[in-house]
Parts: sequence; C-alpha cells; structure tokens
Amino acid sequence: MDELTIKTILNQIFDIEKKVANQALEKSISRNLSRLKAPFKALGYTYHNPLGEKYALTRLDCEATIAGASTDNLVIIEVIKPIIYFQKSGQNQIIQKGIVITTASSS
Repeated sequence: MDELTIKTILNQIFDIEKKVANQALEKSISRNLSRLKAPFKALGYTYHNPLGEKYALTRLDCEATIAGASTDNLVIIEVIKPIIYFQKSGQNQIIQKGIVITTASSS
C-alpha cells in the first residue's frame, strides 16, 4: 500500500470519527474505528486532531484559514484534515499537515 492510499484511508477514518462524535452512535462505532486504525499504527502511521489547540502563524504542522480579522491568540475551531505522522527511527515525521480553521480566542 502506498503512502497516498494510507493518507486517504486515515483521512476517511478521521472524517467518520468527526461525524459520529457526540452522538449515541459513537460508542458503538469507536471500537470498530480503533480496529481500523490499529494496522496503520503497527506500520508506523498515526494522526492527531489539533481541535482546540492554540495556533500561531509560525506553526508548521497545520495550514490554517483564519476566521475573523484578528491574528492574536488564535485557537483551532475546526479540523478539516488531521496531522498525519509516520514514525521512522523513533522520530515522528509529518506526512500530511493538518488543514484547520482558526479564530481569535476570547480569553
């Protein structure tokens, strides 16, 4: 399986997780999703959902669209695509930057 196929599948798993979050369906599906992710983790592939994290213009693991005029105290409010990592020689390498939407934090 090539890297593009792996990224496509991981993005689809992430989308399914987003769609069932906060619904009764999530509990019944989460076990299946974990089983889908396990073989990729064994191959060294993982992903990270940066929802709610702070965002700075110097952050290199995400590409952001900024909602609003301010660029101060940005926080990630939506994740379109997760950050996908491949672990090689004990180091995580980013193979896909996260695609996110940010806005200025009220705090």
